[in-house]
Amino acid sequence: MKKELNMYIHGMITSCLIGFSSYAQDVHFSQMEYSPLTLNPALAGANGSMNGAVNYRSQWKSVASPYKTIAASFDFRLNERKRQKKGIFAMGINFFNDQAGDARISSTTVNVNAAYHLILNKKSRLGAGLYTGYGQRAISPGAGRWGSQFNGNNFDNSLPSGETFISDNFSYLDVGTGVLYSFKNTETYMTSNNQRDINAGFAVYHLSRPNYSFLSANDEQLYMRFSLFANATIGIENTRFSLMPGFYYQRQKTAQELLLGSYFRYMIQEESRITGFNKGVFISLGAFYRNKDAFVAKAMMEFSDYSVGFAYDVNLSSLTTVSQTRGGFELFLRYNLSPAFGGVRSRI
Repeated sequence: MKKELNMYIHGMITSCLIGFSSYAQDVHFSQMEYSPLTLNPALAGANGSMNGAVNYRSQWKSVASPYKTIAASFDFRLNERKRQKKGIFAMGINFFNDQAGDARISSTTVNVNAAYHLILNKKSRLGAGLYTGYGQRAISPGAGRWGSQFNGNNFDNSLPSGETFISDNFSYLDVGTGVLYSFKNTETYMTSNNQRDINAGFAVYHLSRPNYSFLSANDEQLYMRFSLFANATIGIENTRFSLMPGFYYQRQKTAQELLLGSYFRYMIQEESRITGFNKGVFISLGAFYRNKDAFVAKAMMEFSDYSVGFAYDVNLSSLTTVSQTRGGFELFLRYNLSPAFGGVRSRI
């Protein structure tokens, strides 16, 4: 009986998660600052002359078939070599794919970004960006488990699902925009380490509100997602330590997410001031909390132009009964060519 009950709970949660996905809400990363173009379109070109990142996330393995998400982005500046410029033009491209649950709900998007960063003074910039893109969504109804297929003892795939799909594959166009403010007083050498980098931005995704339903042509739209964030890198003077606090808030219809916490960064080796022979090496540990959902432990290693990071979510929500506190893990790899604001590579 316990086995059958667990199977029933498994199926109900899977159906709920599939249903949650059908309510047209974006997935998220716990290391969202390192998936910049899914956080704010204005981040194109904000991180250096050339920036590339790859992200991978897997979650809910203990509850259902793992939900797997991969994202990749590349952005670059168009007028980096022009002297005495009043602003920076930048372009970017962002790829995103998500595979969700037993029914293998697949969401894929490809967005093209354009941004402009107005130079206010030597330390401050004000940027604006927009994206336009193409999305595709697909489902495998026969692979899912539905409430109507539970016969009282177990699931019977021969029973009808009770769901009617007008299409199991469709595409749509999308558009969004964002603004960004950056202040950077950057010096990370151990002799001073008085770095003060602050970034804050606001973005709106899915302004076009495309249809997002498998059930009806007008049954569900992809609701606008509002993204607000602020983070900083604060050096502790005359030490090798820095704090990297962050605040991230997103809302999409009635769903909302609040993630806040900080990395604690340690300089293993400082970068050569003139020769560049010695490359900067940093290691960071982070502790973040996603409101009413999870504790997130993070770790990151930075070497010269490269960064690699890991995060693990410890689930604290009402799903802990079946998740056993296991949420998901993430990996990211970033390559950044040349620093923003000219001194030392910045976080965003």
